[in-house]
Amino acid sequence: MLAALAAIACTLSLAACGQSEAGKIRIGIKFDQPGLGFKKSGTYVGFDVDVARYIAKKLGYSPDEIIWKEAPSKQREAMLQNGDVDMILATYSITDERKKAVSFAGPYFVAGQDLLVRKDDHSINGPEDLNGKRLCSVTGSTSAATVKKKFASEVQLMEQPGYAECATALFSGIVDAVTTDDIILAGLASASRGRLRVVGRPFTQEYYGVGIKKGDSKFAAKINNAIVEMIQDGSWTHAIEDNTQGTGYSPNDEYNPPTPTEGE
Repeated sequence: MLAALAAIACTLSLAACGQSEAGKIRIGIKFDQPGLGFKKSGTYVGFDVDVARYIAKKLGYSPDEIIWKEAPSKQREAMLQNGDVDMILATYSITDERKKAVSFAGPYFVAGQDLLVRKDDHSINGPEDLNGKRLCSVTGSTSAATVKKKFASEVQLMEQPGYAECATALFSGIVDAVTTDDIILAGLASASRGRLRVVGRPFTQEYYGVGIKKGDSKFAAKINNAIVEMIQDGSWTHAIEDNTQGTGYSPNDEYNPPTPTEGE
């Protein structure tokens, strides 16, 4: 009787029996970043998602063989180490500290810290214009502190739990600008229906990589080959344009498109 019930349970919920992921690829993304990784009515959209789909296709997986998993920033290393996902594309910057725990392929994009302002505000054209202004960033981020330390010592800092909350504060006039990576800001601008704009003067470089299990150089090489193909056939450019439409955003061409050699 117990065996029969267990069999029925497995039929009703393959995930509970660990069988539903067989033959599929598990990819970690953000679920709450417009333009990059965003869960919308049961579907997944954004630049990171488009890159992940392209890589998965080149690895031999169809769209219905992808299992999307939410990868919050603080959990990314653990998800890879524990084998919860096969790879992560979630604005995941390649750093020496992170490479102690995981490996990377890529980079597939080079972002730069920038500013998001109201469309009709032309008093802020770079970080040095923020003295006496109010700047929003996400709790735990170092981006606002970078601005205060290097560019505008008299800026007033405000933290919010997420970028959507920062964008709301910007809409309502509570803050004058939001700071983080430019492509994240472009996603917020795209979702704002023309009310916000990216200043377009990036002042750092963040190399976005595909997080994978530490030491898997063969897997990294396959992913890198897929990224090269995506860049060469124009899909990479189309993915950026599609996900930042109407914002006037273009990636920093000094660093983009990047040359993916990491992890090999």
